[in-house]
Amino acid sequence: MISILRTDSSHPDFILLVTQLDDFLAEIDGEDHAFYNSLNKIDKINHVLVLYEDDVPVACGAIREFSQDAMEVKRMFTLPASRGKGFAIKILSELEKWARELKYKKCVLETGKRQPEAIALYHKAGYKVISNYDKYEGIENSVCFEKELMK
Repeated sequence: MISILRTDSSHPDFILLVTQLDDFLAEIDGEDHAFYNSLNKIDKINHVLVLYEDDVPVACGAIREFSQDAMEVKRMFTLPASRGKGFAIKILSELEKWARELKYKKCVLETGKRQPEAIALYHKAGYKVISNYDKYEGIENSVCFEKELMK
């Protein structure tokens, strides 16, 4: 059975998954990891999702306010053993739904060029590549996306 919990960044299952995400990214990002890690603190994120498969936390994601009309998607992760089951798209869709409920018009996000599966997910979900924003400007390994939520 699949269930999705709406919570915040203090939830222990979210913290557990993010710890595994950070370990995964440390391997992929190599020397760039310290920079990216500094941008991905999870304190005070009010909109967090944890996906459970048979009561086991296997995937997560979050949104936080980026601007007056946009939420930024953060901390998307699915445990390696649970990939290929559509959990990431479920999390992303639910985050977009939550952003719409909160009256935001779009979602933005950043991912690394060394994460082709994530890039493919965002393209599949209708996200468009945009110029790198904010702290990602000029960062070669980063690719930023945007999706309009309300028309």
